[in-house]
Amino acid sequence: MIRCVIIDDEPLARSIVKEYLKSHSNIELVQECGDGFDGVKAIHQHQPDLIFLDIQMPKISGFEMLELIDEPPAIIFTTAFDEFAMKAFDANAIDYLLKPFSKERFDKAIIKCLNQKENSSEKKITEELLKNLSSQSDEQSRVVVKTGNQIRIIPVTEISYIEACDDYVKIHTATEVFLKKKTMNHFETLLSEKEFVCVHRSYLIQLSHITRIELMEKESYCALLKSGIKIPLSKTGYAKLKDVLGI
Repeated sequence: MIRCVIIDDEPLARSIVKEYLKSHSNIELVQECGDGFDGVKAIHQHQPDLIFLDIQMPKISGFEMLELIDEPPAIIFTTAFDEFAMKAFDANAIDYLLKPFSKERFDKAIIKCLNQKENSSEKKITEELLKNLSSQSDEQSRVVVKTGNQIRIIPVTEISYIEACDDYVKIHTATEVFLKKKTMNHFETLLSEKEFVCVHRSYLIQLSHITRIELMEKESYCALLKSGIKIPLSKTGYAKLKDVLGI
């Protein structure tokens, strides 16, 4: 038996998926959720094999929700995104349903999902999908992180700097530090080059949080932030920072 969860803020959309599922006796619906917060909890609680996920939802989007799941299950997106926007999915072995969708189209998505070979690459596929979509985004205004049982939404304007930490990054604000399982390269791609600069292989700084550049020793510099933190600058990072600041 395949266990599934429906995550969609529209009650009608959830009811349609539930109705279509009635003809698939090998799929068991274990929970339906009206937002991404409940979706994260349901996935951790039930460990489903499949989720039907809306993209545009209040609180956090479907994409942001996926970033909080360490081992994402198989995903069938149910969305009102137009076909042009959804082309980002074509290179990834994940199906999607454009609302409103018919029973026939729903059944095809189910068959495609069930026919996929069971392997450990599903997480990699989802990460690649998120990476592709992030790189196409014109603007990223917030970062979503999970701390214990809480989900926090951090406005990008509050991020002072981002620090590499093995397979994670530490996101520093003026008062708190958050851990997120992403790479520095992910945030370099995601965040605006006009606002953030990679000044060292381990540090990405928000320009507006820099108060001055200091000489530490011969040909060695650091950036002093508003918080009083000093961030070391590599030779390449120092040159890049001077170029961006026009000095």
